[in-house]
Amino acid sequence: MRDVDGFDEFYRGSRQRLLGYLYVVTGDVAEAQDAAQEAYVRAWQRWATVSQYDDPEAWVRLVATRVAVSRWRSLRSRARAYLRHGPADPVPAPGTDTVEIVTALRRLPEEQRTALTLYYLLGLPVSEVARQTGAPVGTVKARLSRGRAALTGLLTVDLEEARDA
Repeated sequence: MRDVDGFDEFYRGSRQRLLGYLYVVTGDVAEAQDAAQEAYVRAWQRWATVSQYDDPEAWVRLVATRVAVSRWRSLRSRARAYLRHGPADPVPAPGTDTVEIVTALRRLPEEQRTALTLYYLLGLPVSEVARQTGAPVGTVKARLSRGRAALTGLLTVDLEEARDA
């Protein structure tokens, strides 16, 4: 069993020093906070061992430094790849049909929306939709039917409105 009180005391006593150190190393408060958090999570996971070290704070500081350096290397690699390959092709904005369908889907009950998206967008068979939603196959079929009917009503263009527009 973990020594929760011992870890809490260790954390409260060392967090400011570690965060200050990491800020100096990274030059960025958010990066320092992320690295510190990751190091403390790893210390908590191994607290039975880490707490027995002569200087647990030194272990956490070393882990946090390695996390920060690893993130820096990852960013550097991404920057090099960006320079080699250039920016990604721009993603076109969604068409009006897509926006209308998403708006209509949002107006459906969650169960119908989930069944429709799993069945039509992901292409799952009805039996798999039933398994993933925890509903009987007949219920999934009913949700699909009701969802399609509701979408038809929501997406049907009133010819009178279209002429007036």
